[in-house]
Order: sequence, then structure tokens, then C-alpha cells
Amino acid sequence: MTRYRTLDDLQPAGARVLVRVDLNVPLHDGVVTDHTRIERAAQTLLELADAGAIVIALSHFGRPKGKPDATLSLSQITSAMMQVIGRKVTFVETDWTDTSYEAMISTASAGDILLMENTRFHAGEEANDPDFARQLAKLGDIYVNDAFSAAHRAHASTEAIARLLPSAAGRAMQAELEALEKALTTPQRPVTAVVGGAKISSKLELLGSLCEKVDTLIIGGGMANTFLAAQGVSIGASLCENDLLDTARAIMSKAEDIGCHIVLPSDVVVAREFKANADHRTASRDDVGSDEMILDAGPQAVAEITQIFEASKTLVWNGPLGAFEIAPFDQATTAAARAAAALTKAGKLLSVAGGGDTVSALSNAGAEDGFSYISTAGGAFLEWLEGKPLPGVKVLENDTLTTTDTTLREAG
Repeated sequence: MTRYRTLDDLQPAGARVLVRVDLNVPLHDGVVTDHTRIERAAQTLLELADAGAIVIALSHFGRPKGKPDATLSLSQITSAMMQVIGRKVTFVETDWTDTSYEAMISTASAGDILLMENTRFHAGEEANDPDFARQLAKLGDIYVNDAFSAAHRAHASTEAIARLLPSAAGRAMQAELEALEKALTTPQRPVTAVVGGAKISSKLELLGSLCEKVDTLIIGGGMANTFLAAQGVSIGASLCENDLLDTARAIMSKAEDIGCHIVLPSDVVVAREFKANADHRTASRDDVGSDEMILDAGPQAVAEITQIFEASKTLVWNGPLGAFEIAPFDQATTAAARAAAALTKAGKLLSVAGGGDTVSALSNAGAEDGFSYISTAGGAFLEWLEGKPLPGVKVLENDTLTTTDTTLREAG
């Protein structure tokens, strides 16, 4: 396993610790509607504060395009943070064009938690600008990245800053890295992956990468239709990427060559209309009418998937098996998710899920508490599964400051 410095390697008492968190949470009428990301950041913030650090939280929020935007101010998140964390959080207002914020930071005491304004109010954030990174680094003595969900972006507050300060992974980042490494880097075999969703085109690299890492690859959702069509199965009026049939065949050929078993639904749920509670029927995958759409996997397919889970030691899940947002086309996803959760609770399966609609699908199934780990990271989770290096993670592998970095930091 790759070694990352964690909070266990730090001596934060009396230090100013910059913590990159992800507070890019959904907001409706000024109210945070999902506290998950705040909850995941809380452990690191509290642990550092309780250890006597001055904790300075950094985060982006939305896409303000490199300039201040009152509708995207993190001041709107402060009350939700205090509610979740259970203690005072001081918001530090700034447009990042001057250093007036330094006065507030200079008066902070050990155990205080401060929240800086949206880092994307400065154009240098998304540009990974070294000057802005130096401006941020001057605020603290230590840098902690606890935002895995932003680690696939090489931004000033996720990558460049880690080259200027002693750096470590926070608890949420640590948990994510450990879960992913157990799932794909050093897994117990057999390893099964579930990949669902509407289109192959959005997951080509993922499918190609997983073929090389897992023993069984279960394909569901709309993308399964393209694979079925590539096999010569008539899929009626179903969603299908006809321009990717050759690509689907190439993926299946590659999987066969390297010993990865691809599983497609043996039976399906079809309807003539895509709407809630539409008239529908269960059919063999070879019995889809020309005017019917495949909208879910059938009960036989779910039974086969459950058997595969039972024979597996590790499961990686990304994407639903059907149109889970609309009943009754959520049944396959719900049944399979509950089966995976039950096996996990019984200690028979390590299950890691995340990306896209996966979190919503598992929550809809009431199965999220049963999985070993569910990532809320979205793009970063997918890029990790695809085997891509994540800049915000890579830079934590070695936090030793080079002579050049030290000189830059002192000059800043």
C-alpha cells in the first residue's frame, strides 16, 4: 500500500493548520440540504482543534469563474458547519485581492476553527497558480488535504500548496484511500465490479481499466443495451449507442482474452413508455418487442448477480442497474444493493461504491449503511477506478520540501 502521511504523523498543537475540505454542498434558499460532506470533514477539523491547533478551513463552492460572487460565498455554509461540528466556526471574509484577513487569523487561539472564503474567488485557484498557492501557504504551518472529491483537480489549494508546507491526508481522505486500495490495489479475490448508467461513452476508460483488475464485470443500466446489441440481440426501442457497437465488442474481446467474465442481464423489464408506473413486463433479453424499451434488469438477472456477490470477496459498484429514479424500474438496483449490503454486514464481502448516481441509488434502496464504504467523490472516484493519478493525492505521497519549494515559500 502507498504510504501517505496522516494526522498521526503531525504535531499540531500550537500550529496553524490549513485543512482543504469539500464544502461544495447543495444549497436551497440559503439552507444546506445535504450535510454529508460537512459531516465527513468534521472528524479532521475537530481532531486538530482538540489537539490545540488553529484550524483554517479552505474550500471551493460552485463555479464563480475566478472572481467574487455573493451567491457562492461560503458564509452561507457557516451555520450548517456549526450545527454539524457543534462549536463556533468563524467565517473570514475576503476577496483574496489583499491580505486584510491576516489580522483575524493573527488573533485566533488554539482550538479555534476558521472558514476562509471560497478559494475560487481567486483566478489562481483553478489555474494552480504558484503565487496564489504561496498566498495560501502563508496562512499556515501545516497543510492537510481532507477533500478526496477535489483531489482529481490540480488546483492551488489541492496540489501546489502541498509542495510548500509539510502535508498530510485528513481522516476522510485517509478513509477513502484505504477503502479504494483495499478494493482494487490489494483486494481479496474474487473481485466483482458493477458498472451501470446510461452510456458507455462516459465510462469507456473505466470499463477498460476494470477489465484488467476484476474477475467479474457486471454491466447494467442503459449501457448494457449497447453490449446486448453488439452481441446481435434485438433491443427494440431501447437506449443504445449504435456508434459504439464495435467498441463494446472490443471491450468484450479484451475481457475474454485476460480472463475477466462480463455479465449482461439474462432477463429484462420492458415498457413502451418511460414514465412512473408505466405498463411493463418481464421478458427474456431475446424477447424484446420492436416498440419496447429495456428499463431494468429482471429478477433472474438479479438472482444471478446475487450468486456472483455470494462467491466474491470484494465488490466495487458504480452506477445503477436500471432507471432507478422511476418506479418500478428501481427493483433490480434495490434488490442487488440490499444483497450486497447483507453480505457485507455478515462479514463476507468488502463493498465499496461511489460516483455519479450511485450514492442516490443506494440511498433509494436503503442499503447505504450496509456497504463498507460509499464515496461521495464523484469524478475523483471514477478517475481512481480508471487508474488515473490524482494530483491532490499524488502530491501527498512525499511531503518533503525541495530546496526550490522552501525558497519559494520563504520568498512568498
